[in-house]
Amino acid sequence: MNRERLLDEVRLILAKTGFYLSDKANTRGLAFDVVARRDEVLLLVKVLLNVDAFSKQGAEELRMIATTLKGAPLLVGERSSAGPLEDGVIYARSGVPILSGQTFKDFFEEGVPPFIFSAPGGLYVKLDGEALRRAREEKQVSLGALAEVAGVSRRAIQMYLDGMSATIDIALRLEEYLGEPLVVPMDPFLYTSRVADLLTGFEEFERFERDVFRRLSRLGYDVLPTVKCPFEAFTKDREVVLLTGVTSAGERAHEKASIVSNLARVIERDSVLFVERRVSRTTLEGTAVIGKDELKKIKDRAKILELIEERKS
Repeated sequence: MNRERLLDEVRLILAKTGFYLSDKANTRGLAFDVVARRDEVLLLVKVLLNVDAFSKQGAEELRMIATTLKGAPLLVGERSSAGPLEDGVIYARSGVPILSGQTFKDFFEEGVPPFIFSAPGGLYVKLDGEALRRAREEKQVSLGALAEVAGVSRRAIQMYLDGMSATIDIALRLEEYLGEPLVVPMDPFLYTSRVADLLTGFEEFERFERDVFRRLSRLGYDVLPTVKCPFEAFTKDREVVLLTGVTSAGERAHEKASIVSNLARVIERDSVLFVERRVSRTTLEGTAVIGKDELKKIKDRAKILELIEERKS
């Protein structure tokens, strides 16, 4: 299987299960390949055959984007340098959950969640601490007896009762001895909690991008630049998150506006495009367009939102 076929399968599974998808992009090297929404669930999915190609920078940017949009990041792959990804297992890299193509299909099409996750030292499962406590009390089994059965210390048994994860072998020994199911399924989208570090300066960007970002910051917006995205930044405050594109004199504004508008519709956010050269239209593909000279004259950040509302309608 090649990457394009895997990507097509991921898109097909999402579409079959009720997700509204972003258009398929031909640009390689982006932080995500698919944006998908179903009701309140927003997914940002990257697809790679070899997950070792998923860099730390790419993972952190994908996590930042997902966090900003209150969505979930996910990588779907087939193998790593260690071999094929095992089905039914959640892997992770830099805080982004990773599923094999089959695990992805099982979870979305069949509703079968993974029960195992990979972490340093091997494969683990999450134990239901309350079920373990209840079974121990009902059968009047001491901590020492459980520790002997599992081959661990009494302290480890106490930690399992408090919710610590266990290796697969230990979990199976405890389940067999107590005659109770103790392993609970994993939710891939609760697996990551760490927020990506954000760029705080704008020095690395082109002159016009830097000028736009600084101007928006002076107006009171938080600007979160992106690197591997079809747009240049998120512009946000407490109430809004804008997908923000910036085009210099040599770029085609229509092409960028088309991509940004499609993503904005799926994500259900507004988009805006700042252009260095003068354009005859104030809206492109449903995205509000604001020129360089017009931005310089804006003194109130609310004016940005007013222009977007006027121009998108």
